[in-house]
Parts: sequence; C-alpha cells; structure tokens
Amino acid sequence: MFDIRKIPFSRYGSFITISPNHQEGAGGPLYIRNIRNGDNDFGEVFRLDLIWQGQTLSYKPVLEPSVLRLESSEGFAEFCITEERVLQIRSNRVGVRLTGITGAYDYAVKVEENRWEVNHSMQEMRYMLTTLKGRIVMDAPFIEQRCEKIIADLLPADSEEEMECVIEEFTTVYQPRSYLSFAQGRTRVSEDFQAWYEKTLETPEEYSQGKNLAAYITWSCVVPPEGILLRPAMYMSKNWMTNIWSWDHCFNAMALAKNSPELAWDQFMIFFDLQDTSGTLPDFVNNRFALWNFTKPPIHGWTVRRLWEQSSYVSTEKLEEVYEPLTRWTKWWLTYQDDDQDGIPQYNHGNDSGWDNSTIFHKGTPVESPDLSSFLVLQMEVLSEIAEKLGREDEARRWKQESEELLTRMIEHFWDGERFTAKKSGTHEVIESDSLVLYIPVVLGKRLPAEILEKLLAGIKRKGFLTDYGLATELPSSAFYKDDGYWRGPIWAPTTMLIVDGLLSAGEREPALEIARKFCEMANTSGMAENYNALNGEGLRDPAFTWTSSVFLMLGHLIKSN
Repeated sequence: MFDIRKIPFSRYGSFITISPNHQEGAGGPLYIRNIRNGDNDFGEVFRLDLIWQGQTLSYKPVLEPSVLRLESSEGFAEFCITEERVLQIRSNRVGVRLTGITGAYDYAVKVEENRWEVNHSMQEMRYMLTTLKGRIVMDAPFIEQRCEKIIADLLPADSEEEMECVIEEFTTVYQPRSYLSFAQGRTRVSEDFQAWYEKTLETPEEYSQGKNLAAYITWSCVVPPEGILLRPAMYMSKNWMTNIWSWDHCFNAMALAKNSPELAWDQFMIFFDLQDTSGTLPDFVNNRFALWNFTKPPIHGWTVRRLWEQSSYVSTEKLEEVYEPLTRWTKWWLTYQDDDQDGIPQYNHGNDSGWDNSTIFHKGTPVESPDLSSFLVLQMEVLSEIAEKLGREDEARRWKQESEELLTRMIEHFWDGERFTAKKSGTHEVIESDSLVLYIPVVLGKRLPAEILEKLLAGIKRKGFLTDYGLATELPSSAFYKDDGYWRGPIWAPTTMLIVDGLLSAGEREPALEIARKFCEMANTSGMAENYNALNGEGLRDPAFTWTSSVFLMLGHLIKSN
C-alpha cells in the first residue's frame, strides 16, 4: 500500500490520475485529473467526495497498484482505471460526489436515463458518466454559455447498497459499449502490474519496500502514444512534473533495457523523434508540446552503450537508426555552443546542464564546464564504435581521433593540478565553486590519468560530498549549501548514477558500491523523491519520481549482483 498524499493513483498507458493538489496542503481533497497539458496545468477535472444522506464524509485513502479505496465510517468507495480511458467506480452504502472544476463553456447534458456527458472544454476532453448500478443525480444549471456548476452524485439505487459507475474519456463522438464489471477490471489491472513487477530489476530483499514503490511509480507513469509523442512514454511523475526531460529519459531507458528492451528503446528515442534540423534536442516534451528554450546535457552516447551492453535488441538496425541523430546532436554542441572557438563547448544556462542553479553558474554564463566535455568525449567514442559496427571505418577513425583530442584539450583547459574547475567562456576566468558537477568527469573512468582519478576520488570522499546518505551536489561546508537548494546541496539520483558508473569503469568497485548502498538505503526509507536532503536523507520536492525509481532499481540490482 502507498500513500496517496505522495504517490498519485494511475496506471500504465493512461492520462487519468487521481491525487491531491499539493499546493492545497497535505489534507486537501483528491481530484480526478487529466495530465495531458504539461506541468503548467494541474489538470483537475472533478473533486472527489464521499457522501451519505446528502452530507460529505471524511475518509481514509488506501492505495494499491490496481485500486484506490476511500474508507469512511458509513461505507467505502473504490476506483480502478480498468482501461486507458476508463475509470470505474463502485461504492457500498455511500455515494461519490464529483464536483467539476470548470471554466468557460463547460457543460453537462443528459444522454439517457443512466448516462450524462460532461464536456470539459477547459481540459479539451469529454467525459461520459454511465451508471451500471445505481443512479446519477446531476446538479448542472445551464446559464448563457455554460453550466454555472457541475456536481454529479453517484448514488446507490433506492433500497440498494451498491453503486457502480464508469467515467470514460473521449474527444469527439462517444461509442456506446459495454464494460467489464469492477471486479473483472480490477483483476485485469492487477495482472498487468504483476507482469511489470516480474520484469523489474531484481534488488536485495532488504530493499523490497523500495522495489515495490519504484515498480509502481515507473509502471503507472507510462502514458500512451498521443499527439507529438509517437511512442509510449514514461513521464517523470504524475504529481506535477508531468513531462519528460531530455536526460531524465535516459535513466528510465537504462533501467528497462535488460527485461523490457523495446520499451527502453522507445524511451531513448523519444527526443530524437523530435530533433531539430540543427541537431539540438528540446528541453522537455509532453503530448502537447516541446520546449526549445533550453536543452539537457549530451549523456546519450553514454546511455546507448549501456543499452546495447544489456540487450541484443539494440541490433545493427537500431544503431543505424540512432547514428545520424546522435551525430547531429554531438555536432550541435561543438558547432553552436563554442562562442569563443577554443574547442571547449559551453553551457549558456544552468538548465542546459541539468544542474539548473549549480554554483558554477553563480557568476553568469556562458560557462565552460568539464562535465560537458566529458560527456562529449564519451559520445564521440560511442559514435566511433557505432560507425565501426556499421562498417564506416573512416568515420570510426575520425570520431575516435576527435574524442581523444577533446579529452586532451579538456584536461589542459580545466585541470589545475588538484581538481577540475569551471571557467567563463571567452575570458576563461576560473569560477570558484564547490559543486559536485566538477567531479562528474570521473565518468570517464580509466580514460583519465591515474593521478587525476585518484584526486577526484579523494575529493569526493574526503572533502565531504559523501554524507551518510549519499553524494551532496554542493559541498555541505560551502556558503552556498542549502538543505533544499535543488542543485546546491541535495542528493540526486542521476548524478549518483553517473559517478557510480564512472568509479566502476575506473576499477573502483568498493567506493562505487558504498555510494550505491547509501543511496538505496535512503530511497528505500524515504521513497522515490525528486531529490533528498543530503544531511538527513529526507525526500524533497516531488515525492514520486521515475528517474529516482529507475536509478534505485539499477543500483539495487548492482548491489545484488555483487
């Protein structure tokens, strides 16, 4: 069972979600939501209440993967998303009140005795309410262009105790149909989740609580192909981070690669489906639109290597599919993100790095940062390997040479003898920063000289980044450190994964496993939060995040395998 106050109720392949609006506080009501419109719109369609003899009741929510149950002193109601567009409700001894969260032009119209249509123009969706048992009492007075309110009471029939109702989404014309019973639908959803769970990466038994939660979050956050999404897509969350960002998707893809390789490939390719002719990728995407004001770091070469290492699904045909897009993505950084033409690419905003407010940006931009060059060194190396697999030997040699040359320039440019630094592009002024981002070059592993690797590892461990819970993103002794400072302190899953992977590739197995264990123990206790307080392990921000879940599963699987 999960806490609906933190974990939204939804299912694989559906945009229907039930959760509270966190801006209203922990004790706020639950809403049926439509999460199609990105994170600028919470998507409330109906507020949920239990009613008895015309009065609303307090209730206790109980959330399982297949059903949400609201228990009151007078009876209970249960909700199950039995199909992608179908929410079924049943109650015993109590009724369910749906209060429409409406705007201009929204209305309700009676279709037949047991059926009402609610046209929710604000959400650009229609809803057909159909009773299978019981009755609908609708309060929806129409004034001029809309109903001034829409309140639907779903009630047991007179002298009966049970009610069953279906809410189905549709966009143009409703097609009359029959529905499974609530019990049949719930069984089907339970089987669907169980099949997903069985494909979820194995973790140590002591992490079973975390695995259950991570499996549910990743399963329930997948939405179907719709609009500009051409593939099934795992959103970052169905709380309020209802988009996919262009490095988050890589971690979700890697966690799926071993046991669900086709879905993993879909996650990886989502952004390349939308790639601009210049080569850049959007910052984020949902079914409605993509944002092009920013982008995210080029970890995609690093990712695709891990996909093919885990599954034969990434065939020569798949590598052919990704080779040109990955080439354009790499060239975009080298061509358009190097204003001073020194051969070292730059970030023009913190958002482009993924470390939105890192202290390497506290003096403004553009900033040349060693993590970016590190990712591109790896990406060009991977392009070389793909080119070789495709029989493009000249291109393979050229990419290998460019990778090695960038590595040399990067070390000469950023290494000061003790650590990597970040610099302002153009002036090359060193930016004083105690950000963990300056240690991300460890992802290069043994490509770095042994002396540099040794000092990077010492810096991570002895300087204080590694707390009892994991890797702080800003040194806790820094003047800029904040417990809930986003990229100025909290522990994040992706940075943990990158550093653990780098340590493993450098042959530093024990430090890698130590960091992995700290992270997994924290997430197993505190849940799959967006990030965590580095000093006490408390979950921060969005409490139901998929890339956290995916990294937890990958690191847990690493621990079990070692």
